Amino acid sequence: MSDRTDATPRPRRSIDALGEFIRSQRRIADLSQRELARLADVSDAYLSQLERGLHEPSVRVLNGLAQALNVPSDKLFAFLGRHDVGAAGHSTESAISTDERLTDNQKQSLLDLYRAFIAANDAVSSTK
Repeated sequence: MSDRTDATPRPRRSIDALGEFIRSQRRIADLSQRELARLADVSDAYLSQLERGLHEPSVRVLNGLAQALNVPSDKLFAFLGRHDVGAAGHSTESAISTDERLTDNQKQSLLDLYRAFIAANDAVSSTK
């Protein structure tokens, strides 16, 4: 089952641009493909294919990559024209990540705390 929000194929260049962005962010973070794949919970081979623009990732994969690369999820979704996927949570993460008044450590702490609250609420909701 796919996480796709619609069945419209994406233009090849947007998938290529996403792959280039993922690769550049991985290099900036000084991570190998293997390290990023582990952090994002995808296979090494799949990450390599994403970086080469061979596949369009699911929402789950995009969220995992965003978290592993410490970039706002909406930035990755924008490459594929998916601006409305989980907009509320992603706009919160984006606001934290782009606030220039916070240090990188403060941003990471806030993001970790925010994601922990969301995960806890999701766990409670799934047991009801």
